[in-house]
Amino acid sequence: MKKYNVYVNGEPFEVIVEEADSPALSTPVIPKSAIPKAQQTPAAKPTISVSPSEEKKKDTGPKTSVGFQVVAPMPGSVINVKVKVGDNVNEGDTLLILEAMKMENEVTAPTSGLIKSIHVASGSTVNTGDVMIVIE
Repeated sequence: MKKYNVYVNGEPFEVIVEEADSPALSTPVIPKSAIPKAQQTPAAKPTISVSPSEEKKKDTGPKTSVGFQVVAPMPGSVINVKVKVGDNVNEGDTLLILEAMKMENEVTAPTSGLIKSIHVASGSTVNTGDVMIVIE
């Protein structure tokens, strides 16, 4: 069984999903508005543009001499690099467009800073976890 937060028409619901061969549940679906605020847990905000080791460094201490590594969140092809070395970027700025599974995905800056290096170019193929850009 797994718990999920589902939003229907903007209203949050907590649902429990069971496997098909599991015994039936007797737990009803309860709208989050019926749960006291103290018991509600916010959904975790996914971060897909920072490697786990760099995410930890970002949260626990100062920048390293390497800077923040922006890694490929999935395998794909780089369609367009929107920054160049030396550019200043703000957190959330689009760095490049990555095509994966016939969809174009914007890869954004996980932090503000200066583009230190770019390891990909338009037309490059990347695998999950490949370093694409370093921000310092």
